[in-house]
Amino acid sequence: MAATTTITVRIPEETKAKLEKIAEVSGRSISYLSAEAIDAYVKIELEIIEGILEGIADEEAGRVVPHEQVVAETRAIIDAAIAKQASGKKAVNQ
Repeated sequence: MAATTTITVRIPEETKAKLEKIAEVSGRSISYLSAEAIDAYVKIELEIIEGILEGIADEEAGRVVPHEQVVAETRAIIDAAIAKQASGKKAVNQ
C-alpha cells in the first residue's frame, strides 16, 4: 500500500452533504471518496499542465508548424477531396 498523508480541506456544507449521500449509497467512507476525487483531479490537471509545458518547450525549440501553414495545407487537402468527389460524380452521371 502506498504511503498516505493527512490534509484538511474546507468545503461548502452543501458539498459535504452530497459527499455524505454518495458515501451512504456507495458504502464508502467520506475520506475514501475525497481521496479518490482529489486523485482524479490531480491526474487530469497534471496531464494538462504537462501538455502545456511540452507545447511551450516545443515552441521554444522550434518544433512547431506555423498556423498559416497548417490552414493552407488543410484547405488544400479539403479542396483536393472536393475535386475528387466532384470528378467521381461526373463519371457516374455520364
